[in-house]
Amino acid sequence: MSADAPETFLTQDAYDRLVNELEYLSTTGREEIAKRIEAAREEGDLKENGGYHAAKDEQGKQEARIRTLTSFLKDAKVGKAPESSGVVESGTVITAIVAGGEEVFLLGNREIAANSELDVYSEASPLGAAIMGQREGAKTSYTAPNGRDIPVEIIKVETYTGQ
Repeated sequence: MSADAPETFLTQDAYDRLVNELEYLSTTGREEIAKRIEAAREEGDLKENGGYHAAKDEQGKQEARIRTLTSFLKDAKVGKAPESSGVVESGTVITAIVAGGEEVFLLGNREIAANSELDVYSEASPLGAAIMGQREGAKTSYTAPNGRDIPVEIIKVETYTGQ
């Protein structure tokens, strides 16, 4: 694991889905974009060729996604969600009172819950950082980007089951 990238928990299903996406983008996806760029190039003047510029823009986005997935998968911890022991950690589902309202969310990366209705908060977000390592019943707070202090009470910490 690289020193600057945090380890991220992924279920086996999420890992497999992301590996398949990376494989597609790195092979077939690149070939398709290259064909579109070449076809647009043949249309003539590149300065005023909207199809060419759109394909180049899409190519840039695709290459960025490939870099992101490569880095993300290299540092991912794959397996079952951590068994809940009442302590907030990456890959757990949290029920909390946040700013007076009850919220249920997954702490981790949005890639874990791609097919889920759960909201996802990163461990590095202000909320995630404030609750990481806290136990059920703990009360804490975090500072919102607008400078406001937001109270948080952890009601329940559960094992993520994939839904």
